[in-house]
Amino acid sequence: MQVLSRDNAEHYTWGEGCDGWHLLKSDALSVIEERVPPGKSESRHLHMNAQQCFYIVEGEAAIEMAGQEVLLSAGQSLVVPARTPHQFFNRSASDVRFLVISQPSTRGDRQSADPAP
Repeated sequence: MQVLSRDNAEHYTWGEGCDGWHLLKSDALSVIEERVPPGKSESRHLHMNAQQCFYIVEGEAAIEMAGQEVLLSAGQSLVVPARTPHQFFNRSASDVRFLVISQPSTRGDRQSADPAP
């Protein structure tokens, strides 16, 4: 049995100053805690097989999903179905921390979904 936290979980960085910690990393299910600094975002993308649940632990975030933007604050979540273009934004003045739970794992399942010109 292993207790995981940001202190001992596998860590990675992405984007401009964003962090992720793998709390569960398997082919069937992935649980990651992420931190996104103020003013940062991820690129618009989709997953062909994985559905994802974004649960806000701290702060406020916006998620654009299939052309509609949803605002989330601590204690709220949003499920993004597979094959749905989406993008995560932190437009607030503070870090946002959240869990992203993916079923199955998103490894090798991410595709760009830039909006049409």
